[in-house]
This record gives sequence, C-alpha cells and structure tokens, in this order.
Amino acid sequence: MTLAKEPGTAAMAKGRSKTIAPEEWSQGLASQTGETVVFPPGDLYSDEPPLESDLHRDQIDLLIHLLRFLWQDRQNFYVSGNLTIYYSPNQLKSEYFRGPDFFVVLGTERRPRKSWVVWQEEGKYPNVIIEFLSDSTATTDRGLKKQIYQDTFRTPDYFWFDPYTLEFEGFHLVDGTYQPLEPTESGWLWSEQLGLYLGVHQQQLRFFTADSDLVPSPEERNEKLAAKLRELGVDPNTLA
Repeated sequence: MTLAKEPGTAAMAKGRSKTIAPEEWSQGLASQTGETVVFPPGDLYSDEPPLESDLHRDQIDLLIHLLRFLWQDRQNFYVSGNLTIYYSPNQLKSEYFRGPDFFVVLGTERRPRKSWVVWQEEGKYPNVIIEFLSDSTATTDRGLKKQIYQDTFRTPDYFWFDPYTLEFEGFHLVDGTYQPLEPTESGWLWSEQLGLYLGVHQQQLRFFTADSDLVPSPEERNEKLAAKLRELGVDPNTLA
C-alpha cells in the first residue's frame, strides 16, 4: 500500500528520469554515464506499513495460501503480498517503489525474497496484481496505482476488491490500455495470466478453475474428503 515518488518529483527534475531498458540493468549507470557506480545489494528489505484491518490481512494470506497449494508442483512463479517492489531505473531504493497487496510474477524462480527488486529479476514486473480497497487507499488504487500498473509495470491483469463492501472490478491490458473485464453470471472475472476465475465466495475473494470449481484450501479439501468418508460409513478419525 506504499505511496512513493513517481514521475514529476524533485528527483526527476534533477535529470534522473531517463529510463534504462531491462537488458541494460546488468550494466547499470556505468554504461550510461561512463562513471563507476556501486549499486545497492540485492537483499533490499520490504518497507510496507501495517495492513488496514484483519480482513485485509486474512484476505491476502488466503490468496497466497491457495495459489501456493494449487501450484505446489510448479517452481516457475513467485506470489506474495504487501511486499515492496523496487523499480527505480536508477537502481535506487529511495525512489520508485510500490507495495501491491497481492501480486504474482510468472516465469521466475520460486524462492523466498525480502522484496521484489525489478533490476535484479531480469526486469520482470508482476503479471497479476490485486489491491484490497480501504478508506485510505481506494482513490489511489482506482487512480494513480492503476495508471502506474498500466503504463510502467505493464501488468496484464489488475483487480481490486473491497473486503467490506465486496466491490470487485478487474482489468486486462489490451494494446497498452486497461480494458474492464466482463463478469460471468456469477460475477466472476477471468484472469488470463493465472488461467483462473476470481470471484466472491462467502464474503471473500477466491479462485475458481476454468470448469467453475472452487479452488479449495488444504483444510477445505481434507474436510470434503472426511465428509465423503462419513457418507461411506468410515470414520476418518480411525484412519492412520
């Protein structure tokens, strides 16, 4: 939920606004100015404030938990939430950073990180971002952040959800511009990047498969299995 320096700040006025293409990041500013520059270490810590409420925290944790469980056999993605994304073209921690509530990066190594540092991740930005609205962030989530995710991150799928009012909207990047996603009859929205629907279930944002099945948590799956065993006359508590 971080607010940070963006285009138009004093830093940019000092001539530091030149964009460095992802393929140039490994060379850093030395290739741009001829000077030797020591870049910050790759273990930059996240710098996100506390979440707005228990509902916000629980919702973020739930989606991370679900996707990790669903994709437990995959090693080519990274999912996190309320974690800082550093994306300064000057490779500085002090400028150009955002902290999406939930995001997924595809085609990357599945491993723990302290933050997401774009210039040390082959220039990769999130493929999917979800922001959870609150009184203090809703205007920014619908406006400034949407513009940044569209114009700078070029994130293909962007959604927002209000855990209290259940407001839910989504967008897909088409020719460089976010276009609203059309909901299904159930009010679900399709994420092309995830190959999953997102929709409200029991007051929470959840994932659904292309076949319209709810993506269960491990606890829900075990509970369903236990119920099935009881129907067959088997007490699941007696099973080793």
